[in-house]
Amino acid sequence: MGSDLASVDGLVAKMGYEFKIRDMGAPSFFLGIETIPVKDGLLLSQQRYMTDILKRAGMVECKPLVTPVSLTRVGTDPPVPYADPTQYRSLAGALQYLTVIRPDLSYAVNRLCQHMHAPTTEHWGMLKRVLRYVKGTLNLGLRLCRSSSTDILAFSDFGWAGYPDDRKSTGGFAIFYCQNLVSWVFRKQRTTARSSTEAKYKALADVSAELTWLVSLLTELGFSPASPPKLWCDNLGATYLCANPVFHARTKHVEIDYHFVRNKVAKKELQVHFISTKDQLADIFSKGLSGPRFTFLRGKINVAAPQPCA
Repeated sequence: MGSDLASVDGLVAKMGYEFKIRDMGAPSFFLGIETIPVKDGLLLSQQRYMTDILKRAGMVECKPLVTPVSLTRVGTDPPVPYADPTQYRSLAGALQYLTVIRPDLSYAVNRLCQHMHAPTTEHWGMLKRVLRYVKGTLNLGLRLCRSSSTDILAFSDFGWAGYPDDRKSTGGFAIFYCQNLVSWVFRKQRTTARSSTEAKYKALADVSAELTWLVSLLTELGFSPASPPKLWCDNLGATYLCANPVFHARTKHVEIDYHFVRNKVAKKELQVHFISTKDQLADIFSKGLSGPRFTFLRGKINVAAPQPCA
C-alpha cells in the first residue's frame, strides 16, 4: 500500500516477474475481517465471525447486554468446576481473536483467558456475559480515518492490586497515531506492586517501550513524527517521577523502570503529562465500568458502527 498509486502498481508489476501473484483489487474480506468503506477511511468489522461464535455457543437468540463485565463483586461460595472445560477454552480462544479489531473486549477476554486451565461455573457465567455483549454489538468495528496529523498520543492506566488471589496489579494502554487507535494492551503485571505509584510507573514503562518501537517503525517507513509522543497518565506521583531528577528512596525497588522512562523524558523522546481520571481513555482496558462510562470510552477509541467518519 502507499500514497503513490503509480509506484504501487510498478512494485506489483516487478514482483509479478519473480513470483506468481494475482492482484485481487481493493480489500474486502481477509482472515475473518471485513473492510467496509466509509467517508475518509475504513471500518474493520468481524460481524460474520461474531455470528459464528454465537452459533457455536448456542446463544444466537440471547438477550444482549450493554457491558461485557459485571460490576458485581465475585461471590465467596466454593468454586464448582465447569462440566465442559474444552467448550470454555474453545470459545475463550475464539473471543481472543475477536480483540484484534474490538479493543473494547480486551479487558473482559483477558480475564476469561486467565482461567483456561480450570474454568468454573462462575467463569462460564462471565463468558456468557461477554457473548451477550457481543450479541448487542454485532455492527461495531474499528474505524480508521484519514488525517493530516502525525501526532502520537498514548494513554496509560492501571488497576492496583486488583486480583484478590495474588494481589497483582493490571496495566493497560492505548496508542493513537493520526487520530487512529493502532496499539492497545491489557495485561496483569508480573510482580506485586507495593504502592499505586509503583504500579503506575511499571505501566508507564510498558507503554514507553511500545512507543519507542512504534517511532522506530514509522521512521524506517519514512513517516517520522513531527514531535515527541505525548503520554497521558492520571497518577501525579508517577508523572512527577518522570520529570524529577531526584531519586526518591521509596522507589529504589523500581529502579530499572524509573531510569528507562526518565531517560526517555530527559532526551525529549517522550512527553509525560497528567490527565484527569474522567478523561483517561485507557480506563476501558484496566477495569470494569458502568454502562454510560463504558459506552463513552468505546466511542473515544474508535469502536463504532459503519457510519461516515466525521
